[in-house]
Amino acid sequence: MIWFTKWALRNRAAVILMTVLVLGLGTLSYFTLPKEFMPAANNPAVTVIVMGQGTDADTMAEEVTKPIEKAIGSVKGKMHVFSTSADGYSSIDIALDPSIDMKEAKNQVQEALTGVELPEGYSKPIVSQLNLDMIPLWQIGLSFPKGINRDDMEKIENEIIPMFQGISGMSDVLVYGKQHTQVNVILDQKKMSDYQIPIQALMGILQGKNLAVAVGEETVDERKANLKVIGKIEGIKELENIQIAPEIRLKDIGKVNISDTSETFFTRVNGEEAVALLLHKESNANAVSVGKKVEQTMEKVNNDFKPAIEASMLISFSEFIVNSVDSMLHAVLLGALFATIVIFIFLRHMRMTLITIISIPLSLGLTLFLLSQSGITLNILTIGAVAVAVGRLVDDSIVVIENIFRKVQGGDFSKEVIVNSTKEVAAAITSSTLTTVAVFLPMGLVKSLEELLLPFALTITYALLSSLLVALIIVPLMSSRLLKQGKMPVYKKPNRYIKILDWCLRHKWVPLLLSFIIFIGAIGMYVVMPKGTADASDNDVSVSVVYPDHIPFSKVKDEAFEFESFLKGQSEVKEVITFLGSNPEDAQFSQINSQNQGNFHVVMKKDADTKKMMEKIEKQKEKYPEADFDIMVASIVNFSDSTITLDVVGNDADKLLEASKKVMDEVKGIEGVEKVTSNQNELKTVYNINVDQKKANTEEVAKQVQVLLNPFPIGMIRVEGKDTPVLIDSSIHPTSESELKDISVMSDDKIVKLSTIAKIEKTEKPTSVLRKDGKEYVRVSVEADPKNLSNIAGEVNMKAGKLSLPEGVSLEYGGAASAQSEQFMELFQLMAVSIGLVYLIMVLTFKTLRAPLVILFTLPLALIGAILGLLVSRTPIDIGAMIGALMLIGIVVTNAIVFLDRVRQNEKTMPIRQALIEAGATRFRPIIMTALATIFAMIPLLMGKEEMGSLVSKGLAVVVIGGLSVATLLTLVIIPVVYELFHFKKAKKQRLSEENKIAM
Repeated sequence: MIWFTKWALRNRAAVILMTVLVLGLGTLSYFTLPKEFMPAANNPAVTVIVMGQGTDADTMAEEVTKPIEKAIGSVKGKMHVFSTSADGYSSIDIALDPSIDMKEAKNQVQEALTGVELPEGYSKPIVSQLNLDMIPLWQIGLSFPKGINRDDMEKIENEIIPMFQGISGMSDVLVYGKQHTQVNVILDQKKMSDYQIPIQALMGILQGKNLAVAVGEETVDERKANLKVIGKIEGIKELENIQIAPEIRLKDIGKVNISDTSETFFTRVNGEEAVALLLHKESNANAVSVGKKVEQTMEKVNNDFKPAIEASMLISFSEFIVNSVDSMLHAVLLGALFATIVIFIFLRHMRMTLITIISIPLSLGLTLFLLSQSGITLNILTIGAVAVAVGRLVDDSIVVIENIFRKVQGGDFSKEVIVNSTKEVAAAITSSTLTTVAVFLPMGLVKSLEELLLPFALTITYALLSSLLVALIIVPLMSSRLLKQGKMPVYKKPNRYIKILDWCLRHKWVPLLLSFIIFIGAIGMYVVMPKGTADASDNDVSVSVVYPDHIPFSKVKDEAFEFESFLKGQSEVKEVITFLGSNPEDAQFSQINSQNQGNFHVVMKKDADTKKMMEKIEKQKEKYPEADFDIMVASIVNFSDSTITLDVVGNDADKLLEASKKVMDEVKGIEGVEKVTSNQNELKTVYNINVDQKKANTEEVAKQVQVLLNPFPIGMIRVEGKDTPVLIDSSIHPTSESELKDISVMSDDKIVKLSTIAKIEKTEKPTSVLRKDGKEYVRVSVEADPKNLSNIAGEVNMKAGKLSLPEGVSLEYGGAASAQSEQFMELFQLMAVSIGLVYLIMVLTFKTLRAPLVILFTLPLALIGAILGLLVSRTPIDIGAMIGALMLIGIVVTNAIVFLDRVRQNEKTMPIRQALIEAGATRFRPIIMTALATIFAMIPLLMGKEEMGSLVSKGLAVVVIGGLSVATLLTLVIIPVVYELFHFKKAKKQRLSEENKIAM
C-alpha cells in the first residue's frame, strides 16, 4: 500500500487536482442524489382481496376463500397462508420467503387465480404486494366547504389530477375517498301492494331500458351497414315517467333521487367533506425537489378553485425527509467537530490537526460519489451510516499523522522520514480498515433486514475505504508541505501507563482474573436484561376506533363525528383527517376495513406535547363504551411493534373460541402486558333460510331475497349528459324475525310469503372465519411494554404453554417477539461469520495464527463495556443495539492491530517484553486518540432525536461508546498480557537470558 504514498509525493499537482475533483463530485452528488426517507424494501407477502356485498362470513369462506387457497398452493416461496372471511369480503395473505423475487411471486399468484371461477355477485380478485415505494410521500386533502357535488368531482378528475401528474418526477396520483353519483329508485311497498305489482316484474320492465346492442350487418341501399338497437333514458323525469302498467308510472309507486356513495364511507378534513390525493414519486426522483413542486401546484389549485375546492397538505414526507437528513447531517458535522477537538488536544498543533481533519470532507465526498454511482439514495439509513462512521474516518489519518509527527518531534524531517513513517503503519491501518469492512459488508446477508441493511453497510464500506486512501495519499503529501516550518511541541512518553503495563506483565493473573470475572458478570447481565424494540418518535398521532358489527352505522357515524369535533378543539392539534367506513379503494393497499371502523390521523402542531395529547384521547374512551380504541404514534415504517401473537389453531370453531378465551384470561394478569385482544371477540346473529326443495328453487329464492334486501343495479341513464348508474331499492328492511318471514317472493308464478316455502333458523356465528394454512384459527394479540418485550414474551409463552387445551387444538407463537428472536439469531450468525473474516484478514496480515488470536480477546472486553453502557443508560437491547454490537467487532480490533503490528516490528530487534512496553509507549497516543475521536463522534447520535424508530438508534450509539471505551482501556493492558502468555516459553527464555547477562 506504500506505493500510493510514493506516487502521491512524486505527483503533487495530480493529487491536488484529484482532491478538488473529489470534493466537487461529492458536492454535486449530494445535491443530485435522490433523497428518500428509507431505501426501497419489499414486504414479503402478497394479498388477495375479494368483495361480496351482503354475503356472510361462512359463505365467503366456502365460495371464495377456500377455492383461492387451493389455487395458490403451488406458489413458489410460500411459507404461510392467512385468510379472513368476513361479512362482505375475503382477504388472503400469502407470507413469502424474503429471498424470492416479490414481483415474480405476485405474477404467480395472479396466474394461479385465472383458473378460479367465482360465483356471480363477487368482485374480481384484487392482488397487491406492498413495498416502501408504494407509500405516498404526499397526501393532499381537497375539501369542499360548500359540500361535495358531481361537478366538483369532475374538476378533480379532469383538471386537478393532471396538474399534479404533470410534475416532473411524479409517477402516480391516486384519489382516495372518491364519491360516485348514482340514481336511487326507492319503492313504496304499500303502493306496490295496492297496484299488485311484484318487484320481480318491475325489475324485468326496468332492466335493459337503457341499452345499445349491435344486432348484425346487412346490405342496405346497396351498401353494407351495421344495425344497432338503441334505447336511451335521458334524465330523471324520463325515468320517473316510464310506464310500469296501464295508467301506472314509476313515480306512482316510488321516489327517484340522486345521491353519492358517501353514505357508506366518509373522508373528511377538519370536519369538512373531502377527498385525498395520494402522490407517489418515481423511484429515481429527488423527493425534496418534487415536494417543492407539489407545494407550488397546491398553491395554484387554491388560486384557481377556491372557495368551492380547497387544497391543504395533510402529510408531507418530503418535509420529514429534509428534517431527517438535516438532523443526521447535523450529527455528522458535530461528530467531525468533536473529533477535531480531540485531535487538537492531543497534538497541540493546528497544522497537524488540519491535515488530519481534511480526511473527513474528502472521505465524505468520495463516499457520496460512490453512492451515486451505485444507485443508492440519501436516506436516514445511509446518512446515519455516515454519522456512525464519521469518527472512524479520521482513525487511519490519525495513526499516520501521529507516527510522522512523533518522528518530526524528534528533530528528523525529510521525505524519506514521511515515507518510512507511513510504511511503518500502512499494513496496520490497511488491515484494521479491511477488518471493519469485513464486518459491515456481510450485513446484507441478514435476510429479514437485507434491503435496509445493505445500503447502510455499503455506505460505511465506501466511507472506510475512502478514508484509507486519504490516509495513504493526502496525509503524507500535506505533511511534507506543512511540517517544513514551525516549532514542534516536545514529545512526552506516557510514563504512568508504562509503569502500569510493566506491573501487569509481571502479575499477569491479576488483570486476567479480574477481566474474566467481569466478563462472566456481563454475560449474566445480558441474559437477564430486557430485549425491547426501537421507539418511534414522530409527532403525529393515529387513532383507530372500531365498533362491533351489530351496532348501526348511523350511531357509529354520529359518535365518530363527535370524537372528531373533540380532536379539532384541542390546542395542540393542527389538522384532523378522518376516514370512516368501508372504502373499496382500500383493497389496492392490501387492506379492508370494517364498515364500523373509523381512522383518525391527528397532525400535531410543531413542538406540541404528543404524549399529553394521547393521554387526553385515553380519557375520551369512557364516553364511547361500545368502541374499541387503538391509539399510537403515527409512523411511516414500524420498527417499534411490540405485539406478541398466540394463534389457537384447529378445525372446530367452538373449541377454538373456548381455547382462545382460556389463553386471554391466562395472560391478562402478566406484568407489562398492556392489552389483550382477539380477532374473534364477537358473535353475530345469522338467520339461515332453509328452502323446501319441493316448494321452490333455492337459487331463485336466494336471488330474489338478495335483490329485495340490497340495492340492486338495473342499468344506466343519462343525467346531465353523463351516464349514471341506477339502483333499485325495494325499501324492505326487516327489523324482526316475523318481518323477515313475511317477505314476499315469487314461486311457481305466485307471490307467497318466505315462511311458506322455507324454514328460518336463528344462530349465533363469528363475524369472521379465520384460517391459517388451511385450518381455522383465532389469533390472540398481546400488546406488551416495548422496553421489556423479550421477558414478557417468555412469561406469556410459558403460561400459555401450561394450559390444557381442547382436543384437536394447538397453540402457535409469533408476533414481534418471534420476529425479534429471528433477527437476533441472524445477527448472531452474522457476528460469527464476521469474526471468522476478521481473523482471516489478520492472519493474512501477520502471517501467523497466534497474534490474530490474541487480538480476538478484545471482543469479550468490548462486550463488557457494551452491556455496562446499556445498564447505565437504561436502554433495552433492541435491533439497533445488536447492529452496534456487530459494528464493535470491526471497530475494537483496530486498536489491537495497531498495537501488535508495532510489537511484531519490535521483536526483530528486542525481547518480547521490551517489545510490548515500547509498543505500548509508542502506540498509546494514537490508540487513545482514535478511540476518543470515534466515541465523541457518536455523542450526537446518543443525544439526538431518533427518527421514526430508525435502526440508527440510541441503542447503537450506547453499545459502540460503552464497548469501545472499555475495550480501549483494557486493550492497552490485557492484549500485551495475553500476547506474552501466548509466547510464554520464548518470553521466559529471553528473560532468563537477560538475567544471566546481568549476573555475569
